[in-house]
Amino acid sequence: MRLILRILLSVALLGINMAVRAEAPRVAKATPDNGAKDVSPSLKEFRVVFDQPMSQGGMSIVGGGPTFPKMVGRPRWVDDRTLVAAWQLEPEHDYWLSINSGKFTNFRNPGGESAVPYPISFRTSKGDAASTVNFAERNREAFDHLKEAINKDYSYRDLRGVEWERRFELVTPRLRVIPTPLKFAEEMAELMSPAQDVHLWLMVDGRQIPTYKRQSAWNVATSELPRLVPGWKECSRIVFSGTFPDGIRYLCIRSWPADAADQLDPAYEVLADAASAGKPLIIDVRANGGGAEPLAAKFAGCFIEKPAVYAKHVTRRDGKFSEPMDREFEPNKGRPRFKGPSAVLIGLGTVSSCESFAMMMKQAPGCTLVGDRTAGASGNPRPVDLGNGVTVYVPSWKDLRLDGTCLEGEGFAPDVKVKTSPQDFKQSDPVIEEALKVLRKG
Repeated sequence: MRLILRILLSVALLGINMAVRAEAPRVAKATPDNGAKDVSPSLKEFRVVFDQPMSQGGMSIVGGGPTFPKMVGRPRWVDDRTLVAAWQLEPEHDYWLSINSGKFTNFRNPGGESAVPYPISFRTSKGDAASTVNFAERNREAFDHLKEAINKDYSYRDLRGVEWERRFELVTPRLRVIPTPLKFAEEMAELMSPAQDVHLWLMVDGRQIPTYKRQSAWNVATSELPRLVPGWKECSRIVFSGTFPDGIRYLCIRSWPADAADQLDPAYEVLADAASAGKPLIIDVRANGGGAEPLAAKFAGCFIEKPAVYAKHVTRRDGKFSEPMDREFEPNKGRPRFKGPSAVLIGLGTVSSCESFAMMMKQAPGCTLVGDRTAGASGNPRPVDLGNGVTVYVPSWKDLRLDGTCLEGEGFAPDVKVKTSPQDFKQSDPVIEEALKVLRKG
């Protein structure tokens, strides 16, 4: 009986595999598409959308000679079906290229099946009035992409009661007269500004266009720290240290940089020194704007002996939220373990991934959070290419505390709250002074 079931299962799996292999990937849409006329020479990008998810390990954009467009940089995948390539076009010119060909077949799906060759020929216009009309059409398409991203994928869409449909209606009449991608990005930034979300922004030609600039009074005067912290030392561009007369170590970390993780190495050295000397440690992240949460988790992992859940989140996709998911960090076995008392200094300048760090350290034995609430700004933004040279970054999750309440706009509270004003930091640092009291009592 088992043998028969195995044979039947093998036949079924073979049939499924053959069915999958029979459906080779195809180009569902290209911009410009085959046969297009009067294509604007100002069109900066070529876009191809496949009918199924594709492997990002290879590509074949076939062509050459005077009819092949001049490509700029390397083509990029904006999602698992959409490829975008920057180029420069000439007016009144005939172009030809092909997605895959009989010989070159590197566009494949994850199963290794090559996409059906898709040749594309088009001609550009003179570039004057036709270019303006073409860009206006692209603006309308880009605007539709933006609305869809806000309505279906923006995690904080309804947080601040923005009347999105009303704002969309106000902008719609101006789409035809917006002359450039930069102006389009600036218009959309103004449209989205009531969301008051620092993680909602646009990119055009390598320039970031914010929709909101957050202003708040920090509970730290960074310019005064070298004077107020004994033995102040700049260890790297983001790590600073000091030692108080009774041996308590001080460590300031300004960010968690994904592109320069080695800049954090001195922080581990300060931690190891404090652990070896058996002295308490102050970790100051009051001016830490965030960065890579995994880097923060590695450092926090030096303070725990077993995995710990520190936060939750839900993600929004196609208008629906996922079930809450736990976020956990683990002991960092590759770095020194710190077992003594510690104090983490936090405040309104503690933003995004550094707020997660504060929530991690809340789970560390012997750690006290001192200062003020954190910024309450965490979005995990994802890029959405709008197709007209503009990309919008849209927050995809709601960051939740362990009790399931939303962090956005509220922040994470300290264990010991210290009320301060800018004038307080002219003579001393009340937050550091309170942390020293807490550690000396312990």
